[in-house]
Amino acid sequence: MPFPQAQAPAELKARIRESVVADRDGLLAVSHWLHAHPETAWQERGSAEHLAGVLEDRGFSVQRGPAGLPTAFIAEAGSGPTVVGLVAEYDALPGLGHACGHNIIAAASVGAAAALAPLADELGITVRVIGTPAEEGGGGKIPLLEHGVFDGLALAAMVHPGPADAAHARPRAVAHFDVTYRGKTAHAGAYPHLGRNAADAFTVAQVAIGLLRQQLPPSVRVHGIVTQAGTAPNAIPDLARGSWYVRAETLADLDDAFDRVRNCFAAGALASGCDWELVETSPRYAEFRNDEELVGLFAANAAALGRDMDAEERNPPGMNTASTDMGNVSQRIRAIHPYLSINSLPAVNHQPEFAAAAVRPAGDAAVVDGAVLLAQTIADAVAGAPTRSTTPSQEDR
Repeated sequence: MPFPQAQAPAELKARIRESVVADRDGLLAVSHWLHAHPETAWQERGSAEHLAGVLEDRGFSVQRGPAGLPTAFIAEAGSGPTVVGLVAEYDALPGLGHACGHNIIAAASVGAAAALAPLADELGITVRVIGTPAEEGGGGKIPLLEHGVFDGLALAAMVHPGPADAAHARPRAVAHFDVTYRGKTAHAGAYPHLGRNAADAFTVAQVAIGLLRQQLPPSVRVHGIVTQAGTAPNAIPDLARGSWYVRAETLADLDDAFDRVRNCFAAGALASGCDWELVETSPRYAEFRNDEELVGLFAANAAALGRDMDAEERNPPGMNTASTDMGNVSQRIRAIHPYLSINSLPAVNHQPEFAAAAVRPAGDAAVVDGAVLLAQTIADAVAGAPTRSTTPSQEDR
């Protein structure tokens, strides 16, 4: 597919780049602060407040706690009729810190918003930064979406760090859930026949899932951990818990895969004689829908910066096989979620070495490049043609 030509005047796009470069030290300070203060899903109080304060210092009006989420925020500047959204993620991974580079995501969105704010009247836009908690599990964007925080947006954009550049996002749908088995404890040596082994239930379930994989589509992923399975080797475990994900190409595909995996956990309960429950711990994430016009604009701007975004997808997919609650946003609003390389290989996302790379020079370059490219792409989109919202405003509901 040929890329659309950039629509914003070259002089305006040069001003965007100059603005971001002038703000480089401040943006890297944001990235490094978040990296040094990792907070996990729903606990991002310091991170959300830090970002809100940074945006207030740059002239944005900030609403804290929208949709009843204490670690979310909305920051706005400008008063134009076309509202453009920049999405900030800032949650870290338990035990791994910012091993998915959300410090880079947040700092790049702040930088893009700060570069666009002085141009808001010229472009006829309102710039909205949406601070979204719990992307790594919990789905903070979904209640924000349902409570109207994304209403009225002409587009929503963010960048994500990875081991390689990629213009398209291909995240899959996912279901997150916890499984609990309850059995009966007994002395494992003297009275094993009086027990019901909850840990054995997980063993049976995992064997069943392993056998099921032969019949699952290649795109389906099933993975999880057992978080509790007994307290002493001579006491039969009466309680076992685990957390699991099922991923599939689409929400429709996920329904079938989830049901089949659920039956594997049911088999564990049946075979071990334990009671059990399965609880979904987050709304389901949808697959991501790319807006091809915005993807093309982003890739063209990236080429001007010397980044090959592989928009034709010649290279093997990397993070494109993960999942994100930005997928739910993309089902209702024009959206992009490109990946920017931080030269981390052989380290990849969700490894400690990737967390370390997120504050090295290539990670810092992704902050600056990400801010420039997001702002330039939005300028192109609104300058090229009137961009209409695809969701009703709160007043129209």
